[in-house]
Amino acid sequence: PSTPLSAVDVLDLAICNNPQTRELWANARAQAALVGVSHSAWMPSLNSKAALNRIKSDDRYETQKTASLTVSWLAFDFGARQAALTNAEQLLLASLATQQASIQSLFLAALQAYYTAQASKAAVESARQAEVAAKTSFNAAETRYRVGTGTPADRLQAQTAFSQSTLNRIRAEGEARNALGSLANIMGFAPQQAIVLQESAPLLPDASFQRDIDQLMQDARKQRPDLLAAESQVRAAQANIDLAKAQGRPTVTLTSGPAWQETAGISSNSGSLGVAVNVPIFSGFETTYRVRNAEAQAESKLAQRDRLQQQVVLDVWKAYQSLTTATQSLQTTNDLVASAEQSEKVALGRYQAGVGNVIDVLTAQTALASARLQRIQATLDWNVYRATLALAMGALDYSLLQGAAEGRP
Repeated sequence: PSTPLSAVDVLDLAICNNPQTRELWANARAQAALVGVSHSAWMPSLNSKAALNRIKSDDRYETQKTASLTVSWLAFDFGARQAALTNAEQLLLASLATQQASIQSLFLAALQAYYTAQASKAAVESARQAEVAAKTSFNAAETRYRVGTGTPADRLQAQTAFSQSTLNRIRAEGEARNALGSLANIMGFAPQQAIVLQESAPLLPDASFQRDIDQLMQDARKQRPDLLAAESQVRAAQANIDLAKAQGRPTVTLTSGPAWQETAGISSNSGSLGVAVNVPIFSGFETTYRVRNAEAQAESKLAQRDRLQQQVVLDVWKAYQSLTTATQSLQTTNDLVASAEQSEKVALGRYQAGVGNVIDVLTAQTALASARLQRIQATLDWNVYRATLALAMGALDYSLLQGAAEGRP
């Protein structure tokens, strides 16, 4: 990337470059090919055969040449082909739904990495501001110490706070580099890839998500792609029961084709038209056990779907509550930062005027640094939990970022 990246840019690069998307697309194409295999069972088959034989008869050798062309078509099979086709089609739908679910999970991972990188960047800036404030306090303590109005203890405490703020800034810069490396990785680049992020606008969270929780759960049951995949797998398993039953029933095949033979220079032509009926009589109870296996598999898929339905409503509930908490926390941290900034100004002004003490200044600066970090964390939580709720609803896509792209919350 040669330009600063927005969240939409990160998603584009993640979808295009991440190997997971290629794997998902290849799996879907493989399953689509199996649907074509099932369709081929409805078509007639055409086979040719040619042979050249050297035959010894008494003391003579004769050359025999044969050639044939056979057309065969399975006319009736008690629904085996239809069951196989239904099974393949439902598995294709399941594969496509799984692909969509995985892409949404990649969406969330990319957004989380992006928001974490933005939060790390903000944390570095916050640490630098704290370092500058600590240096200002240290300079004030140093000045008072030199003119004889401050104590050595005040000077040492201010110097300790300044060193601690420098250490915090160094750690924040290291965490920011790690966050950018993780972001580069999910976009398909090496961790050392140089990445610059666009400046993020101040976050003004809305409450549009606060709808009836029962309605949210109902919507999630309809559009969660992993649940849709589970439904398709249940139908595929039920079709597999029909297939297992049909495989133990008779089949009717029509055959036709010309044949040619030449032996010792004498050739003959012939043709055939026939009907072949295959009636399974006894196969060691193979069909019985295949049906039982298919029924058990269908029961297992049904239980998996029911278990997933329970998980879906729990995911929506947790994501909704987490986002509600993050919204309230973000509003509170904005007030907290404002009051902490005012408190720090007052404490530093009093100390520089020779009225207050250094403990009050350092306490106020520590509270301000903590408030800024809490606001950064609340912003990160709100962004991540909003995307998490969209994922729990099965509706995580680019529309989540439309407001931000248009300069709205």
